[in-house]
Amino acid sequence: MKQRPAPAAPAVRAAAGAPAAPAVQAVTALPAMPAAPRPRTIERRPPDAGWLQWVAENRLRHCTPESMLATMTQANLDPAASERAIREMEHNPGFLAARKMQQIQTKLESVVANQHKVRSLDPLFGHVEKRSRVPLGEFLERYVFGSRPLVLTDVARDWPALKRWSPQDLAERFGHLDVDIQAERSADPNYEVNKLNHKRTVRLSDFVEQVLAGGTTNDYYLTANNEVLRRPEFAPILADIGTLPDFCDPAQLAARSSFWFGPAGTVTPLHHDTLMLCHTQIVGRKRWRFISPLQTPLLYNSFEVYSPIDIDRPDLNRYPLFAEANVLEVIVEPGETVFLPLGWWHQVTALDVSLSFSYSNLAVPNQYSFVNPTITNW
Repeated sequence: MKQRPAPAAPAVRAAAGAPAAPAVQAVTALPAMPAAPRPRTIERRPPDAGWLQWVAENRLRHCTPESMLATMTQANLDPAASERAIREMEHNPGFLAARKMQQIQTKLESVVANQHKVRSLDPLFGHVEKRSRVPLGEFLERYVFGSRPLVLTDVARDWPALKRWSPQDLAERFGHLDVDIQAERSADPNYEVNKLNHKRTVRLSDFVEQVLAGGTTNDYYLTANNEVLRRPEFAPILADIGTLPDFCDPAQLAARSSFWFGPAGTVTPLHHDTLMLCHTQIVGRKRWRFISPLQTPLLYNSFEVYSPIDIDRPDLNRYPLFAEANVLEVIVEPGETVFLPLGWWHQVTALDVSLSFSYSNLAVPNQYSFVNPTITNW
């Protein structure tokens, strides 16, 4: 029997007034995603000339090859090439010559270290004496020729400056004049080395106001570099200096003296001068710290007359030899005078608003030559 096809389903009609069913939209295919990039291979480079010099310097400092290799690897240098450079440096002719010179340098360091050790046997070596009425012969023998710092308590006893000088007096007599100061020192850890970059010319009355209002700070300071005492309009300052010690030449005072003025908190960083001098405190107090020139090898002096060490916050991880240094300390009161022997390292901090007067017109030979290093990338 022939099967009949099933009847078609009846059309469904929308009810009157009912919304039409939404049309089905076709899905658009997304573009093919690119393959994920392969991990980037870190290309390690071999040591260049700068790194080879670094290898030589650090071997001369007795750093271990293992520590050096670790540093070079962390700097993305090829480990095999770095290890080879360290190993081959021991046979480099220039490095071998440096090793010979190092032996001579080490002998010199041992000589001065032993000289310091002998001098430190003196019970008074670690103490900065405060004395008055020191006979000229004793002063020369014990402190100048014997190279010992001293505080003289009576040098300025008749100086008009002790009664007259104050920040207000500066403003009244010289406030209309311009002076050179160091400014913006706090943002620069090498502000003294870079002192020329911090030179600013200001009206003295404005600077006095800044010092009195600014509180404790190391940000600005009128230092010896201002050279105001070479200007005739500041001659009244020299007129306020009374009798000088017997070991000074009064005729040279105007040419070899300096004036200092600043707030509490100013710090003259660790350095040595190239001559002997006296520094008289007129207003305020200063803390002086001294280190013998015989301990120069402990102070990492690689640039001119400066040490990178801050005695207040020494970084012994970076400068471990400083732990062996003997630091002498004294507080200098108004009216007292520091005698600074030749080559002694010193760091000076103002404890109060400070006015000071320094002079190097000693009546003994006071011109010396130092062969200073000029290494800036040590």
